[in-house]
Amino acid sequence: MSYVRCLRGLSSGIEYPADRPMNLDPADGRPVEMVLDLERLAAERPAAAWYDPTRRDMWRFGGLMALDVGDPTDARHIVPLGEGCTPLLDWSAHPVAAAAGLVLQLKDEGRAHPGFGANPTQSFKDRGMAMVVAQARRLGLERLAVPTQGNAGDSLVHYALAAGLSVVVAMPEDTPMPILGGVAAAAQRHPERVRLELAGPTIREAGALLKARYVPEGWFSVATFQEPGWRIEGKKSLGLELAEPAAPGAPWSLPDAVIYPTGGGTGVLGMWKAWDELEALGLIDARRPRMLSVQSSATTPLVRAFESGADDTTAAEPGDTLAVGLNVPAGVGHFRVLEILRASGGAAVAVDEDDIARELARLWRTLRTWIGPEGAACLAALPQLLDRGLLRHGERVVAVNTGSLEKYLPKVRHLLG
Repeated sequence: MSYVRCLRGLSSGIEYPADRPMNLDPADGRPVEMVLDLERLAAERPAAAWYDPTRRDMWRFGGLMALDVGDPTDARHIVPLGEGCTPLLDWSAHPVAAAAGLVLQLKDEGRAHPGFGANPTQSFKDRGMAMVVAQARRLGLERLAVPTQGNAGDSLVHYALAAGLSVVVAMPEDTPMPILGGVAAAAQRHPERVRLELAGPTIREAGALLKARYVPEGWFSVATFQEPGWRIEGKKSLGLELAEPAAPGAPWSLPDAVIYPTGGGTGVLGMWKAWDELEALGLIDARRPRMLSVQSSATTPLVRAFESGADDTTAAEPGDTLAVGLNVPAGVGHFRVLEILRASGGAAVAVDEDDIARELARLWRTLRTWIGPEGAACLAALPQLLDRGLLRHGERVVAVNTGSLEKYLPKVRHLLG
C-alpha cells in the first residue's frame, strides 16, 4: 500500500490532502512534496522488508516509493517499463580521476547494460514520468501537459501512450531532432492522444504557452515542480540506488560526492529526500555527499545565485549549449536546490562549451564510447572541482550521466569524426 501521508509546501510547510491534484502551493506559489508516513512503514515493514532487490526497475523500493508495486491496489496504476536500476560503472581510469586518486563511478542513465534495468527513452526523465503517469492514473487525470527542453516530453509521451492517457508537449524548435522527431511522430500516429506545440527559445516560453492555452481547458500541468511532488518521488529512486547495498547483507551507504548536471533541479531534491528518509528508517547516518551541481557557462542561474549568496535564482538569459537539458534560465524549485548545495558543503559550477565538446570527443576517440552532453559536462568539471578542494584524493565520487548521446547526434556528430 502507499505510505504517502500528505502533501506539504516545501517553503510554507502547510500540509494538504495526499489525493489533491494540485500544482504549486497556493500559499506562496512554490512547489509541494509528498510526505511518507515512515513510522508506519517501519512498523509494518521492519528490517527493510519493503525492499525487493530482485526487481530490475525503480519499483524495487516498494513501500518507500509513493506507490508500492507489491500492493495490488497501487500496482494497477503503475506502468512499469524497466525504468531505473541502472548501473554504477567504474570510471576510475578517467585521466583526471586517475591522476587525482579518485574512485570515480558513472551512474549511467542513458544506455542499457546486461543485468540491469534500462530507461526506455534512454533518459533519467523516465524515473519521474513513470511516477507522474502512475499518480495521474491514481487520481483519474487523463490529460497531461508538459513544457520541456526535450527529454521530459519524449518520456511523458512514451508513458502516457502506454497508460492510455493524453498529453500535450511544448518544446523549443531547436530541440535535438531525434527527440523532436520522436514526439512529432507520436503526434502523427496518435493525434487523438498526443499534441506537439513548438515554443521557445527555452522551456520558459513553452511553459507560458501551456499555461495560457491548455491549462484553462482542463489539461493538468506536470511541468517541473508544478505537479504535487510526483517527479521528486520518481527521481528519489536515483538517490536510493546510490545508497542501496552493493551486495546482500552489506550496509546501505553513500558516496563522498555526487556530480549532477542541474537544469530544473528535481533530481537534487529527489536524492536528498531519499537520503533523509533512509536516515529516518535507520539505514544510514546524517552524513551526506557533497552535492555538486554542474551547469553550462551558456546558462548559469544556479551558479550566479550560489556564488553571490542569493537565496534563489533570478532568470538568466538563455544560451546556446550542446547540453540542452541544462538550458533552463530559472526554476521555481531552485531555492531548495541552493539550500541543499549549501547544506551538503557542495557548490554550483559552470563548464565552458568547449570543455563539454572536448570531453565528448575524447571519450569517443579514446574509448569508442559516448555519454550524453550533460554527463560529459560533469566529467569536464572534474579539474575545477579538484582545484577548488571540492573533491579529494581517495574519495568515492559519482558523476551522473542523465541520458544518451544518440538523442543529440545532429548537434554533436561533428565531434565524433
